[in-house]
Amino acid sequence: MFVVLLRFAANRAAAPRLMDGHNAWLRKGFDEGSFLLAGGIEPKAGGAILATAASRAEVEARVAEDPFVAEGVVAAEIIEIAPGRTDPRLSFLAA
Repeated sequence: MFVVLLRFAANRAAAPRLMDGHNAWLRKGFDEGSFLLAGGIEPKAGGAILATAASRAEVEARVAEDPFVAEGVVAAEIIEIAPGRTDPRLSFLAA
């Protein structure tokens, strides 16, 4: 399980121009089952994604495909979590 933090970076002003590509990238991640949750970091500091993958390298490769990352709109931080305890509603994360 991975938490991907996408914090705004130096090229933040390019976000509107790249938004369609970023949204297509997010849609692809959800369609392929890699992304479980995505949303904004408040107050307007960037975004965060809860992702699944077979390896960290797989997540890194997927994140590198985000136009926001490629164009320096955001800086990505990937945090790997080994779920050991979950609320019953999230038991599928511990599998």
